[in-house]
Amino acid sequence: MQTLSPTRRGFMAATALTALTLPVTRAARADTPRDTPFRFEIERTDAEWRGMLSPEEFEILREGGTEFPTTSPFWDDYTPGAFACRGCDLPLYVSEHRAEIEMGFVFFKHSRPNAVLTGIDYSDAYGMGADGVSALTEVHCRRCGSHLGHIVVVEGALVHCVNGTSLTFETARA
Repeated sequence: MQTLSPTRRGFMAATALTALTLPVTRAARADTPRDTPFRFEIERTDAEWRGMLSPEEFEILREGGTEFPTTSPFWDDYTPGAFACRGCDLPLYVSEHRAEIEMGFVFFKHSRPNAVLTGIDYSDAYGMGADGVSALTEVHCRRCGSHLGHIVVVEGALVHCVNGTSLTFETARA
């Protein structure tokens, strides 16, 4: 795996990314799956989602929230295996595509084919574009629409910055 070396730019990116993790109010969250006319293969009512997810999981997967850095057990665990959507078990990422970035989140260079959808997050949840021009690219599960995270630039590389809470993990078999 490639480890990104600490540089001034990396420090600035880490500082900016840390700012992204500040508590987010309900009004400032990313668009949720119910905000789109797109029809997902798996659709559930809020009551059904709440029945299968913890309150934190519901906030992240269904309301577009963000976990605090280093709170997911996956953020610094590079065990070989596969990651799936906590909402529907669709295989999303594999450990071979992890980007070793020590900023407290799970980073991937890319997803598995046909696994995720992207959208534009205009919410300004992280105070990046008060002018209304700036936006983030958000990542959702292709099958159930669960919010996974965002695509961000870290040291010049586009990576998927994913909430570990939105994932399940299965260790690779030897």
